Amino acid sequence: MTTPGNGKPPWVLEHLEHYLATDGEDGHMWRGVPTLLLTTTGRKTGRSITTPLIYGVHEGRCIVVASRGGAPDHPQWYYNLNANPSVRVQVAADKFDASARTAGPDEKPELWQLMAGIYPPYDDYQAKTDREIPMVILEPAG
Repeated sequence: MTTPGNGKPPWVLEHLEHYLATDGEDGHMWRGVPTLLLTTTGRKTGRSITTPLIYGVHEGRCIVVASRGGAPDHPQWYYNLNANPSVRVQVAADKFDASARTAGPDEKPELWQLMAGIYPPYDDYQAKTDREIPMVILEPAG
């Protein structure tokens, strides 16, 4: 069972609903940036939880940022994928299984530049928090 809500704000739920209902035709591009759907397994509930996220592509892999708007804690989806890195990804109508991992310190600068180029507020988010915002690489399975 997929739990799309999981405490998400109404505008996120609306985005998710449109994305799912149209197989990404309405929702892949959101406010001028590309978004994907990331489905993780809840580390406490065991339920599938789907979250729309801004993404970029680097060397054939999707990249997402665990920014949570610069909040002091990581987003729940990040904790979930650390507990179980097997995830499901939907990019527009393309759906695939992937393995998620946090980018290492040697990878992060290039990936951060890519993602801040797609969505400049990431730089502001990093500036307003003491935590190091993780970059996540989604490696397609198989």
